[in-house]
Amino acid sequence: MPVTQARVLTLNRGENRETTLYRLEKGWTLRFALGPSLLSASVRLYCNHPPSSDKTFKRTTYYELPWRSPSGMSSDRHDVFAEVNMGIAGSFNYFFTVDGSDVPSSADGQGYFLVDPTLHVGSDNVEITLDCIQCQTVITKLLGPFSQWENRLRVAKETGYNLIHFTPIQELGISNSAYSIRDQRILSPVYNDHQQYSYKDVKTLVETMKNDWRVLALTDLVFNHTSKDSPWVLEHPECAYNLENAAHLMPAYVMDRILSEFSDEVAKDKWVSKGVPSSIDDESQLQAIRHVLLTEVFPRYRLQEFYTVSVDGTLKEFKRGIEENRHISESKEVLDIIQDPQYRRLKSKVDPDTVLKLYNTDRPGVLNRQERITKCCDSLRARLNELNGAKERDIEEIIKVAVENFVANVRWRFLDPNGPQVGTVTGKKPLMHSYFVWPESHSGTVDWAEQKVTSGEGARVMAVNGWVMGDDPLKNFAEEGSNVYIQRELLAWGDSVKLRYGQKPEDCPYLWNHMRDYAETTARIFHGVRLDNCHSTPIHVAEYMLDAARKVQPDLYVIAELFTGGEHLDNLFINRLGINSLIREALTAWDAHEEGRLVHRYGGVPVGSFVQPRIQPLVQTMAHAIFFDQTHDNPSPITKRSAYDLWPTAALVSMAFCATGSNRGYDQLVPHHIHVVKEERLYPSWTEAQNPDASHINKTFGITLGKRMLNQLHYEMGMNGFTQVYVDQLDPAVVSVTRHNPRTHESIVLVSRTAFQNPDNPDDTGYIRPITVEGIIEEIIFEGRMRSAKGYTYKENKEFINGLPEYYLELREHVKVEDSGMVKVKELGDKMEVSFASFTPGSVVAFRSSLRQPAKNAILEIRRGLGQFGYLMRSYSGHTMFDESWDTSNFRAIVSTLSLADLNRVLYRVDAEERDDGNGFGSYHIPNHGDLIYCGLRGIISLLAEIRPQNDLGHPLCKNLRTGDWLAEYTANRLKVHHGTEKLGAWFDAVFSHLKKVPRYLVPCYFDAIVTGAYVVLHTMVVQQLSDFIRDGSTFVQALAMGSVQFCGFVKTSMLPPLSPDLAAPPARREVDLKTGEEIEATLSLAAGFTHFSSGYMRNWGRDTFIALRGLLLLTGRYQEARCLILAYGGTLRHGLIPNLLNEGTGARYNCRDAIWWWLQAIQEYTKLVPGGSAILQDKVSRLYPTDDSEALPPGAHDQPLCDVIQEALRRHAEGIKYRERNAGHQIDSEMTDPGFTVEVGVRWETGFVYGGNEHNCGTWMDKMGSSLKAGNKGKPATPRDGSAVELVGLSLSTLRWLAQLHTEGLYPYSEVTASDNGHQYSVSFTEWADKIKDNFEKCFWISKFPEPKETTPELINRRPMYKDSYHATQFWANFQLRPNFAVAMVVAPELFDVDNAWSALETAGEVLLGPLGMKTLDSRDWAYEGDYDNANDGDNTKLARGWNYHQGPEWVWPIGYFLRAKLYFASVREKTTPGVLKETVNFVETALSRHYKEVMTSAWQSLPELTNSNGSYCRDSCRAQAWSTGCVLEVLYDLEMLQKDKAAG
Repeated sequence: MPVTQARVLTLNRGENRETTLYRLEKGWTLRFALGPSLLSASVRLYCNHPPSSDKTFKRTTYYELPWRSPSGMSSDRHDVFAEVNMGIAGSFNYFFTVDGSDVPSSADGQGYFLVDPTLHVGSDNVEITLDCIQCQTVITKLLGPFSQWENRLRVAKETGYNLIHFTPIQELGISNSAYSIRDQRILSPVYNDHQQYSYKDVKTLVETMKNDWRVLALTDLVFNHTSKDSPWVLEHPECAYNLENAAHLMPAYVMDRILSEFSDEVAKDKWVSKGVPSSIDDESQLQAIRHVLLTEVFPRYRLQEFYTVSVDGTLKEFKRGIEENRHISESKEVLDIIQDPQYRRLKSKVDPDTVLKLYNTDRPGVLNRQERITKCCDSLRARLNELNGAKERDIEEIIKVAVENFVANVRWRFLDPNGPQVGTVTGKKPLMHSYFVWPESHSGTVDWAEQKVTSGEGARVMAVNGWVMGDDPLKNFAEEGSNVYIQRELLAWGDSVKLRYGQKPEDCPYLWNHMRDYAETTARIFHGVRLDNCHSTPIHVAEYMLDAARKVQPDLYVIAELFTGGEHLDNLFINRLGINSLIREALTAWDAHEEGRLVHRYGGVPVGSFVQPRIQPLVQTMAHAIFFDQTHDNPSPITKRSAYDLWPTAALVSMAFCATGSNRGYDQLVPHHIHVVKEERLYPSWTEAQNPDASHINKTFGITLGKRMLNQLHYEMGMNGFTQVYVDQLDPAVVSVTRHNPRTHESIVLVSRTAFQNPDNPDDTGYIRPITVEGIIEEIIFEGRMRSAKGYTYKENKEFINGLPEYYLELREHVKVEDSGMVKVKELGDKMEVSFASFTPGSVVAFRSSLRQPAKNAILEIRRGLGQFGYLMRSYSGHTMFDESWDTSNFRAIVSTLSLADLNRVLYRVDAEERDDGNGFGSYHIPNHGDLIYCGLRGIISLLAEIRPQNDLGHPLCKNLRTGDWLAEYTANRLKVHHGTEKLGAWFDAVFSHLKKVPRYLVPCYFDAIVTGAYVVLHTMVVQQLSDFIRDGSTFVQALAMGSVQFCGFVKTSMLPPLSPDLAAPPARREVDLKTGEEIEATLSLAAGFTHFSSGYMRNWGRDTFIALRGLLLLTGRYQEARCLILAYGGTLRHGLIPNLLNEGTGARYNCRDAIWWWLQAIQEYTKLVPGGSAILQDKVSRLYPTDDSEALPPGAHDQPLCDVIQEALRRHAEGIKYRERNAGHQIDSEMTDPGFTVEVGVRWETGFVYGGNEHNCGTWMDKMGSSLKAGNKGKPATPRDGSAVELVGLSLSTLRWLAQLHTEGLYPYSEVTASDNGHQYSVSFTEWADKIKDNFEKCFWISKFPEPKETTPELINRRPMYKDSYHATQFWANFQLRPNFAVAMVVAPELFDVDNAWSALETAGEVLLGPLGMKTLDSRDWAYEGDYDNANDGDNTKLARGWNYHQGPEWVWPIGYFLRAKLYFASVREKTTPGVLKETVNFVETALSRHYKEVMTSAWQSLPELTNSNGSYCRDSCRAQAWSTGCVLEVLYDLEMLQKDKAAG
């Protein structure tokens, strides 16, 4: 049973995909997902595909699709989806709204998808795919009486075709054109002989063909026109465009009669004296025609009168209005001509009210009323003459265009060597055929014709149909507003009138009913239809008719030939009408290279293509092709190319992975066009006789037998899964095409030598580049060449269509390789080389190849390995190979033992991390591409995710895989050197050992299957080891949570300080070095970001670690790793601070004042989120520096409980801290000036605010130190932020509140600190300290919306309302800069803030600071703002040089987490007084996060960046993956989920 396929279509706001083509198959599922722009919207989705089999399709009936979520989250919509199961064939529309509406007119996005029909042949109803179709077109009228059809059609059956295209079988019109139907309701009477036949007999024949011959039938539907002698259209003239219902065509009709009359006069030599004889054979005569028409003929008929006003009549009406003092009800500003809707001469009007308003005005200087009226009339006359003059000039231009087109048509008919070369003008052979048909009673002069129309007989004058080159197919060229008829732009079909449907059935009931009956009758008989003149058929009409046909025949196969001028418009027709295949033709190729390109273009995927997953994105496709070697409306290729080319071109067409087709006569080498109008001879019938007469043919005629083989081969390849195609141009005339079966790895290779011109030497092979075939050639399926025989001359038979007798096909099939007369084959190791010994023009050879047994065995072993992932891999016989065993060598058994630390190595590790392991590995380098971003599988997956959907086998990675086994060996070997991953490395080594035996062109697809399958399982293993929040989370949540594994690992050059040997269980992680056998403490650390902060002293940053810790370790359930980090950093406490750069503790720098507060906040979060988390307060901390001046102590030499370390930090702050950094100077910081090495931190007890720093250092996260001597910023911090930074005030209050509560609960032994204030010491409880901060915060930090008297420096305030970034900064203006740091304080200590003020400040930040991914680090209105960071800038701009603006505008990602969390918190509070604000805020947050979702899902790093430049633009110097960015955004998703759970709980 085939695996159900699903395709995912992501919806985006405002996206109209009506010109995008999507193809699906019955039994598949279409899954709709929300794109980033819709994640926060209330999307309603509708589709007109019936939801179940008991519902019938109706185009205007839409069903709302319910959204479902696979995750356990109620707040996160990133994974919600809606599905439609493909149950019926056809074209289906979907649309969605975001305003709650349920009507398509309110759609915010829409599109179409096609579902292919399923076709069946034989009495056993064998299903065939569209790619198995071999169609032959027959011109039905050439089949003779119906009783003879079967024998004539047997030619198609015996030649291997399985679909016959009949041109219309209905009664034809006066021209006998196959496409000018007289009566759509009946089978043409010409098919009667001794009895009368009907559609019922045709249906019986079609069923016989299907059941007994396994041949389907298809015919044309012609909706756009009918024969001009159709009795029903004469009875119902409203069905055509006539001069009554389309009066706008009246001027075009008069022009048509003028030209017709002129042609008649030329035929009678009336214009010879003007240089226009009846025999047209010279260009000068055409110039004379142009001159006569423009100067003598057209001026007589004053065509402009159909558009102009009667000046005298208008003036008369004007005078009457003045005299009657007529009331003006409504007028316009400008007077213009109103076209007469009946297009009568001089009957156009002007608006009388406007005339009176504009021209019945006072006239200075007039003496009496009559003189005034006269002057008014003179003024109006001048305007009317002006308007008429403009119309006259317009018509003159139209006449010039019409004459040019008329002359061009005459040139083609009489002079062009490719035209009919009429020669002499006669009544039946005019200069140009007419655009209208009229009754005989209307014949005569132009004036007579016009008189007959105006006397009420306009309905009998009808416009003919035709084709307009380059016209917009969506516009009806016969409707008003089009100049096609009057400008003579129509390539007219004079035998047919154009049908006028209107916009709906009610506009012309008879026509719609008539044509619907025609469509339904056709669908009852035939399996498919060809839409004739599809691009000119009103699209809404074709929709209606095909809907009716599909109700009769649900699996109707619809083909068409489109000439819309572009693929987008083609797709629109395909989508609206449900066209299954577009007709394509090999004759459009101008050489063999182009013909090979068409074979490649029209179907299949490259040989060696990647295995696509069952669920994959729905990707745009090109229209499915039915690829003809020749269509019935084109000349014989013998006249365009040569007789030698028909066989090789047919062979190339047969190798295309699509439907194929041909025209009856091609296979028999008919050397002329079998014309749909002019041809009257019959097709020969089939016989098995050796020497048939002219009325019969057998398999020896032309290339008939060869075509049978080609059709059989094409069918075999289509049915048996030869879906991969490779086209190779061996030389200008020789093309090789390979069709490959990706399951069996069999190939069929066909080499064709075309002959676009008659060869000078038909027996010459010359040199043709040999080809190499992987594996072994099992047989030559056939080889054949075109030959010519002397002594034969073609003579056209008078009764039967016959082909060239002098050409024949020399053909052999099932030839042993060594017996070939065309090629020589020799073995080259595992390959075979095919050289061309006798391969003359018109030669074709096809052979079958397969892999050698060792390669087959290797692939079977690889498939068994893949089966361990749960893939439903198949053997060569098609049996499922799913390994359900659970022995220790099974992949799932191996990975089930991996820890998250092991998985960090397996999946990630950047170059520096890998190198620092000391095992000789680093990032894998791909020539012409670069290094993989991760050494683990994710590095490969990131690249494969780009390559696989596009099947980009030309990518450098694929080339690298084909060239050698280096990447496979690297993947296995880097894992084998570590104890935890050794077995997994051995598993990869084993499976890759088989990959080495596979043909190199298959290596990329199997390598991808192995690595991708492994990655999917390993990713699942990661998720399963994380918290419930992650396991139940959405794709977005889980993608962010992978940051826990990305950044958290063990790096030998970045070890944490050892933990206490006496630490309570669980102990610190340890690891064995396989090279030395030594076991070492291997506590995991958290890299700040990749790649800048991944190893060595730059890996571990105090503030970065603890800002990221809650999101990446606590919310993911990695409590032990979080615990170890807290304790390790706690062991480094010195001066009451923890390090900024850890550098293993012994090389730490204590130059930041914020890391300690982030550490304390992380401990608080640990105690709240971890079950029993308060126990950490009693965990032993091995102090590295128990005193400020002590040397580093060994582990366990001085242990303290964590609560004492916390208390020491608070005590030291309360007492005040001041010291000079150890080893101060260039040896630790080459940029800082000397005063910057002095660190001072304390508490200002009048406010309770912690403070610190000076203008020479930067002790918070905004820590850029200037380094440009040239620009003058060296040694100058860009953002000192000394004084009391707003986020540290908030963090300190948060800590105090928490510790006070713990003390109350008996979990923390201390309740106070000793304050030092100007030498005076006193005790301050945590609660008192907290209250002091709270009492002072608003009045010290808040800047109100409007100026207040208490403001001391209002001139420094640049933005209102807002919270200051700092208080009492040395650079006093910095206090008033708008930055995003206040949001941190809002999240950790919301009680500091007045709710209304907080909301106003957040609104300001949202408007001013919020970027696509991050928050501007400075108000763009600030003088210091520079939004684009470039650390390499060595200019002289102080603000920019050497990246001095690092935190002066660039948009950092981690602060957006706190901003959004603050919005959610205060919206929750405000919801009580402002109902609806929470929902609005949730939508706001979800919209903001949609961009992060897109970033993390599309980034090769699978992460969020450190920062972006202005407006979210890429920053070259930013880390592409940053721990705190990822962790803080994950926290927002957690808060959203908690909100939903609180709401659900009531």
